[in-house]
Amino acid sequence: MRQVPPAGTLCVLGAALAALCCCRAALGPGTPWAALALLASLHTACALLPRRRLLGRLVPAAFGTFFPVLLAAVFVLPPAAAALVAVPGALAGTGDDPRPVWLHRLWRAARLALGSWAAATVWRAAGGPADLLGTSGVPRFPYALLPAAAAVLAFCLALALLDGAVLAAAERRGPRAAWRGRLLRLLGPVAVHGLAGLMAAVLWRSRYGPPAALLALLPMYVSCWAFAQYHRERAAHRNTIRALVQAVDIKDGYTRGHSERVGRASVLIGRELGLDDDRVEALRFAGILHDVGKLGVPTRLLRKDGPLTAEERRVIELHPEYGHEMVRGIGFLGEARAAILHHHERLDGSGYPYGLAGAQIPEFARVVAVADAFDAMTSTRSYRRARPVPAALTELRRCAGAQFDPRMVTALVRALDRCGWHPAVTADTPPPASAPRAEPKSRTEPAS
Repeated sequence: MRQVPPAGTLCVLGAALAALCCCRAALGPGTPWAALALLASLHTACALLPRRRLLGRLVPAAFGTFFPVLLAAVFVLPPAAAALVAVPGALAGTGDDPRPVWLHRLWRAARLALGSWAAATVWRAAGGPADLLGTSGVPRFPYALLPAAAAVLAFCLALALLDGAVLAAAERRGPRAAWRGRLLRLLGPVAVHGLAGLMAAVLWRSRYGPPAALLALLPMYVSCWAFAQYHRERAAHRNTIRALVQAVDIKDGYTRGHSERVGRASVLIGRELGLDDDRVEALRFAGILHDVGKLGVPTRLLRKDGPLTAEERRVIELHPEYGHEMVRGIGFLGEARAAILHHHERLDGSGYPYGLAGAQIPEFARVVAVADAFDAMTSTRSYRRARPVPAALTELRRCAGAQFDPRMVTALVRALDRCGWHPAVTADTPPPASAPRAEPKSRTEPAS
């Protein structure tokens, strides 16, 4: 957002002015400055941690706003003071804000300050402080849950309204498109953070004081950091796989979408076999990447018009080994690597690259072999039309025991009986005239 439209700039300045008015009351007498400074310093430290290393790992850039600190401030400070807690950390930023930097940081400070002020106002109006402390000064934690829930809802509602307003102003979106789904996306995560903030507030008001509250927030911060790191790594995994699949699709356009469909069919088989979620995810990776070794096969062979010579077939049959070498260092693939290497092995030992037979073939490879053949038969190619699903399943049953594992074939049949087969991508786009496609080497195991 290098150039912000005037309407967007006015929206940001208006929010900043409203936040300033909310924070102004904190300058009066009675403000607990020690508590405000402690919480503001903690929030600022959390905002400055991204792009730095924690426990040897780089903290993700998006992990800058630690909501439990803001919500703890909501539960222990007056509304104006709670609003002021968010300002220093939001203005400090992470150093990677888009231009104009000052406007984005001003917006972040204004929205968090207004959200905190609204939450603290609702918390006090709902009797939260009385429920938290009780008449004798002893925390009454269960009774504070309802006012805390109202405060969290107010916090999320304020942020959603502000985000939708600036989006509508800056990008000229309609109100429905600008606000759709924003509140629901915020409620879940912020509700969890609200519980952590409430726990910190209870400890803050107890005889153990602020140090106990800060110690309670520390595990929550580490948990949030680990969760953000996990999602960052998963995003990197998806990007790696997407890049490899796109490279294969570009090289062999006839099988465009084939990898995704094989991954989907492999997941159906894995779930029918009762595999746990982690193994099913690895099986999906195996199906998606089973043909990645095609990147090492000359394009002229993949697109040759007419039958392959024996030498050309031997070159193409190297693609499982090429693929295995390509993914050898990708640790998160796990068992998927063996499937990439062995998905063209046959149960009777006549497959390649190593002629494994029976139980010597890894389980994932036996699954992917069935999924691969099924999609090849049910997809339209230049040299033949797609077979109906029942005809493809009949052919798989016929070859079970010799080419395919009967257990995997039965699992696919049962899964399709229950779920059906609705491929979202087809490979029936005609290829360029200069890039014809070779005939398959057998009816149930095409050259793909």
